[in-house]
Amino acid sequence: MPQDDTQSLPQPAVLLPRWCPPRLRAAVLVLHGGQETSDTPTSPRQLAALRMDPVLRAVTAALPHKDVLVARVRYRLRGWNGTRADAGRDTLRALDDLTALAGPVPTVLLGHSMGGRAALHAAGHPQVTGVLALAPWWPPGEPVAQTAGRHIVALHGARDRVTSPAATAGCVRRVQGTAVRAGMAVIGGGDHAMLRRHRLWHRTTAAVVAHLLAPDAVPDPLPEECYGTGAFPVL
Repeated sequence: MPQDDTQSLPQPAVLLPRWCPPRLRAAVLVLHGGQETSDTPTSPRQLAALRMDPVLRAVTAALPHKDVLVARVRYRLRGWNGTRADAGRDTLRALDDLTALAGPVPTVLLGHSMGGRAALHAAGHPQVTGVLALAPWWPPGEPVAQTAGRHIVALHGARDRVTSPAATAGCVRRVQGTAVRAGMAVIGGGDHAMLRRHRLWHRTTAAVVAHLLAPDAVPDPLPEECYGTGAFPVL
């Protein structure tokens, strides 16, 4: 019998809640970035995790209702690690744990960089209704069949030199043929770390998450052109 290559890996502290109401109506899971290849265990003090603190605060403050769990997903390892897709596996495990905790609540995945790849990877989980990817690492040919029935949105900085806005746009175009709705907006002058024009990053992220959680009650903050077949608009 082949050996499971995950058995020797450290077990993840999967769900780290920031806001956990006594009764849950929905959930947001926040996925931080990482590295292409690394077997180093994650730490809550690493820059990729700390970078999501202001995003978490903005999302929590803008929740359309207060019975929404907001939690981080902490991976076992810092790397994606090729076909192992460690961060993707950990995200699926976190969703299973959320199901065990709260039952089948609609869930939005919010991921930055490698976290955006993990969110896309896990989009087919029965809990997931929407994905918002910030400056995602979506290599050419990334699978998208799992996005069927989901709402997928990407925001990418025009000055990103770490991950590719063009690759993100290409992936969104493929997702548009599968997802119930998919779109993208470009943050003019924005960088990968979301430091340049950070207020726009945080405000737009919080508003999109609120819309994904309550699409009938909260209007979409993005222009309709984000979901069209022409050039994606610059904010």
